Amino acid sequence: MGYKHLQFPEGSKFLVTGSAGFIGSNLVEAILDLGYQVRGLDNLSTGRQENVDQFSNHPNYEFMLGDIRDQNTCMNACEGVDYVLHQAAWGSVPRSIEMPLLYEEINIKGTLNMMDAAKQNGVKKFVYASSSSVYGDEPTLPKTEGREGNILSPYALTKKVDEEYGRLYTKLYGLDTYGLRYFNVFGKRQDPNGAYAAVIPKFIMQLLNDERPTIHGDGRQSRDFTYIENVIEANLKACKASSEAAGQAYNIAFGGREFLIDMYRHLVGALGKDIEPIYGPPRKGDIQHSNANISKAQEMLGYDPEWSFEQGIEAVIEWYTSELGVVKLA
Repeated sequence: MGYKHLQFPEGSKFLVTGSAGFIGSNLVEAILDLGYQVRGLDNLSTGRQENVDQFSNHPNYEFMLGDIRDQNTCMNACEGVDYVLHQAAWGSVPRSIEMPLLYEEINIKGTLNMMDAAKQNGVKKFVYASSSSVYGDEPTLPKTEGREGNILSPYALTKKVDEEYGRLYTKLYGLDTYGLRYFNVFGKRQDPNGAYAAVIPKFIMQLLNDERPTIHGDGRQSRDFTYIENVIEANLKACKASSEAAGQAYNIAFGGREFLIDMYRHLVGALGKDIEPIYGPPRKGDIQHSNANISKAQEMLGYDPEWSFEQGIEAVIEWYTSELGVVKLA
């Protein structure tokens, strides 16, 4: 169970791209805690310096300020690295609909730059962030790899293209790539602010401030909310996976299904609030239901997620309230 027992060769070095972001900074912390070396790469366009400040004096950590759209930066970042955990990307379906050209540049060209640099530097494993959004309008639940529908947003398209490049780089060049289709990840250091903030931290922050959160749609859409510790486990277990498992994409989730309105009620109860949400129009490009079949990741990567939605929610509320110095009521 989990990842804290995992061992890598002594002196192993990990590159985490997007290291100042939510997922990236949690990966950095976990790998340093395991005793291995980490190089972080971020251009701080969406990542935040304060997410990685705590590691700045750590003897096993170095930070590179740089952009994955620059091939030389990617080459330098991959030098002497054993494992690449590529998280750098621009997220958000609605924002991608507004800025498709930028998403092409960062999420496709940037990822291709990283894959090629990893290939040229002899990296052992290249693990990259994909997304449940690649399932598009395929209605079947649970979502199962190999049964995808029509893509609904530029963001989803960039992740689908990344998966195809991953397949080709394994097949043509022998680079072991592993695509992780994240399902609605949440946890500490996730940005609660801004128009494109993820729903759980945004709702927590609004409720703590006694504001009424807006649910887009009727609240009956469902998600497979996945706590960050499960995502860390998946990344590190992919680094231990066999080459037979390379060149493919895997669902990374808990395998549960929460309706948005039920998640909201869970937060309200946990925070001791009595606040009714506002219902707004559905968002363009959003998938209605999302629930993962994780059997492929379990079988091929040894993925065995420990953290349920309820456990994760409890931990994340604890983190946000302690960060803000707020005493929760329930």
